[in-house]
Amino acid sequence: MVETGTRDGTAKQAERAILVGVIGPDDPETYEDPLEELARLTETAGAAVVGRMMQRRRRPHASTYLGKGKVLEIAETARVEDADLVITDVDLSPAQLRNLERILERRVVDRTELILDIFALHARTHQAKLQVELAQIQYLMPRLRRMWTHLSREGGTGQSGGIGTRGPGEKQIEIDRRILRKRITDLRRELAAIAERRQRLAASRERYFTVSLVGYTNAGKSTLLRSLTGSDAYIADQLFATLDTQTRAWELADGKRVFLSDTVGFIRNLPHHLVASFYATLEEVRSADLILHVVDASHPDARLHAEAVEDVLQRIGAATTPSVLVLNKSDLVADPLELRVLAGSRPSTVVVSARTGEGVEALAGEVQAFIHEGQTETEFRVPAGDGRLLAFLAERGTVLDRSYDEGEVRLRVRMSHADLARAQRMRA
Repeated sequence: MVETGTRDGTAKQAERAILVGVIGPDDPETYEDPLEELARLTETAGAAVVGRMMQRRRRPHASTYLGKGKVLEIAETARVEDADLVITDVDLSPAQLRNLERILERRVVDRTELILDIFALHARTHQAKLQVELAQIQYLMPRLRRMWTHLSREGGTGQSGGIGTRGPGEKQIEIDRRILRKRITDLRRELAAIAERRQRLAASRERYFTVSLVGYTNAGKSTLLRSLTGSDAYIADQLFATLDTQTRAWELADGKRVFLSDTVGFIRNLPHHLVASFYATLEEVRSADLILHVVDASHPDARLHAEAVEDVLQRIGAATTPSVLVLNKSDLVADPLELRVLAGSRPSTVVVSARTGEGVEALAGEVQAFIHEGQTETEFRVPAGDGRLLAFLAERGTVLDRSYDEGEVRLRVRMSHADLARAQRMRA
């Protein structure tokens, strides 16, 4: 018997789930079991997988997505395995969900609903909880009829049920829709206020170079953040362990400080509602000077994972930001040829193991070299009493040479064009 913990510390039997996948003509071939990722998502949500079923279809069935024969086969398997619910690896329309639940006589959860449930489970900060609630409501809106169908089955419709269980009809559904629309407006307003505060915080860091870690969920971004900065970033071997942006100061070998941020992991077919709801959180990625795209090089579908991340970067407007491909978990790669093939697919690539520390110095050197590439060399003659400008030049630039002459400090400095312009304005 599989058990999971509850909030009060007691144990309860985990829900038993049948996983169902559909392979279409345009779906990419994977080395991993097509349902393996769905199984990990299911286990992360706290359910036990008791069966897996696949079907190939050229196009979805209008009313049930799956073919009639496959639906009956799933129903029989669910009965034999005493399953509580059926989880599909595709997104279903409200009508398809209702029809499948009627035939299977069990709850049906599609991929988006499962991911939303995991996000709700892992949300810790106020912002993350607001973002998850917004995504859940947007997913729920077109499915209100299905929810009321559940209540009607439990208590009856019309005058046949007991007090508090009679069917609500169209009027109640419309009332619920108005309530949810108002809640969406309130959530968006509150998230916009949070986004403004985050932008002000980001503006306070403008004098520092910013680097953002992105990658497929469980690629090892948080472990790499800890390895590079020595921070206490939360690490767990589960999908979507990190939902909130974690930003830490990172001291490079030349003494320069950059800000390194780690945020929510991506996944193939990441629900649109989540991308839209987490737009404020992903601001760290969009505004970064450099992106470190972390890939689990030991995963058999590493290339597909990298493509999924690049698709999300395109959707949030960060596709043109300079990036370095970081092939992580190199200590788990059995065939070195796999690493060479992956490394050859991108111009800027570094092989690392965040767990053992291998390649971490090389990655830091790559970031340092990138920073220097965007800088220019210039000379300054600064009055010795102008401590503000001298401090700015030392903090923002790399001082290559320093000499003193009759109350002046002569500096040869390498710095970015933006910082150079600021220094010249300070001197004027």
